[in-house]
Amino acid sequence: IPIAHRLGLYHVKNELEELWMLHSQKEVYEAIAQKMKESRVKQNAYIQDFINPLQRELIKQGFDVEIKGRPKSIYSVWRKMKKQNVEFEEVYDLFAIRILISSQGKNEKADCWRVYSIVTDIYPPNPKRLRDWISTPKASGYESLHTTVLGPGGKWVEVQVRTKRMDEIAEKGLAAHWKYKESATGKDQEEWMNRIREVIEHPDSEAADIINISRVELYSDRIYVFTPEGDLKKLPSASTVLDFAYDIHSSLGDMCSGAKVNGRIVPIRHVLQNGDKVEIITSKNQKPKLDWLNFVITPKAKTKIKRAFREEKMRSAETGKEILRRKLRNRKIPFSDLIIDKLIKHYKLKSSIDLYYLIATEKIDLADIRRIIGKSEHEQTAAESKVPVKEPLKESRETSPLSEDLMLLEQKVGMLNYKLAKCCNPVHGDEVFGFIAIGKGITIHREDCPNAGSLRSRYKYRIIKVDWREIEKDKNYVTPIVVEGRDDVGILNGITSVISTHFAVDIVSVKVNTKSKGKFEGVFKVRIRDIQHLQNLIDKIKKVKGVTRAERLDTLQKI
Repeated sequence: IPIAHRLGLYHVKNELEELWMLHSQKEVYEAIAQKMKESRVKQNAYIQDFINPLQRELIKQGFDVEIKGRPKSIYSVWRKMKKQNVEFEEVYDLFAIRILISSQGKNEKADCWRVYSIVTDIYPPNPKRLRDWISTPKASGYESLHTTVLGPGGKWVEVQVRTKRMDEIAEKGLAAHWKYKESATGKDQEEWMNRIREVIEHPDSEAADIINISRVELYSDRIYVFTPEGDLKKLPSASTVLDFAYDIHSSLGDMCSGAKVNGRIVPIRHVLQNGDKVEIITSKNQKPKLDWLNFVITPKAKTKIKRAFREEKMRSAETGKEILRRKLRNRKIPFSDLIIDKLIKHYKLKSSIDLYYLIATEKIDLADIRRIIGKSEHEQTAAESKVPVKEPLKESRETSPLSEDLMLLEQKVGMLNYKLAKCCNPVHGDEVFGFIAIGKGITIHREDCPNAGSLRSRYKYRIIKVDWREIEKDKNYVTPIVVEGRDDVGILNGITSVISTHFAVDIVSVKVNTKSKGKFEGVFKVRIRDIQHLQNLIDKIKKVKGVTRAERLDTLQKI
């Protein structure tokens, strides 16, 4: 919804708002829809009665006018109910009337105020409800006069007054704004489409910077500078030489080492002024640096710098990986995930890419790596010389070798440990997947985990297929259940009795909050065997008198 709003796609925005409310506030949506449906015939008749005297007077005054009337959207009515903290019957402007006039140029503002005067001569206005977005348009280019007047029968009606040009901008947003602003060339529309195309073609985490269609970028002061060939380039105020270089082409920005501005050599940090003639100076030895992000201001430049640095880091990491592989081969040590895992833990790094990059840039001494691996081998030999003692399995089963425990893997990844993700608390029987967390082994997530979408889109290559082995009777899982209900005497005793007595389930912890209006909300952490066991328990809790809600709780949810 915010993206559609920023792009000026107002029809899409309004439809999405209705859909969002239909699914997230279904009961409220249906209640308001029913009330509006019951009075729709009366509403339409009322709107027509309201319009008729206005239309007659405006035509009499010589206006080419079109008047549209409609009940407000369900989402708009609900938002007013929330904002004003009132019931449906107390929302006083359920109707919106839009008056569109044909007017051009300098006459637009004066004509709109003339129409406003005619409206308020017929219907008394509410002086606190006047909004003048013609004298001072919104940042998005929106222009209109809004007022609320007292219509027939003492009902409040919102009236919007605007020209047909203003209405097209209000409906179609930025694209229409540019159409009227530079209709001769259409360069702005083409620039906007190019930016959207770039976002679609490069959907990485920084791509959103490219389409930062905010007030700062679109409606702040602009400067106009020239290329050596005389082509005009438009940039935000305070843009630097480097912003200019990246605006022309990413490769020019990557190799930019300075510029000639009006014949004078300046550094890449130099801030450009209106009318400057700029010639970029390049060097084959120049490469993007992270500190460039401190002085460029355009989203395009920031995105290109980040992307170039990532690509350079990946190339260096490949070199570092081969260096490490060769050194390990010389010592007859297998190149494995276990070795890499130890090195990452030792240097406290986030990923193997960071490790390989530091090796390639000689920020990690290979002699140190040999000592770390040699120490690990010595500790392993010493451990193997002792009599092995088989430790008892922990009841919680949080971390265990995958090859011999609860999980079956589709592919071999070495003897890595696993743990059950705390963000979604997988239980035997859930649909799950494995995520290889560098330095931490494998984390098991539910398919419907709140983090699943992000992990799959950003780290698809680290996702592995896993499944549950046959369950054993002594295995159990700690999972939270959220329960809501009336704060009656003895209700908590009834819930704990179901959990402990009827199901013989251990309660690990209980957290209860008393809410307003005699209600409570609590989280019960319990030990259960599998997903079916959990569901049976939840169904039983729901039957406790006074309980209104009981369901499995993800750790990411808040109470």
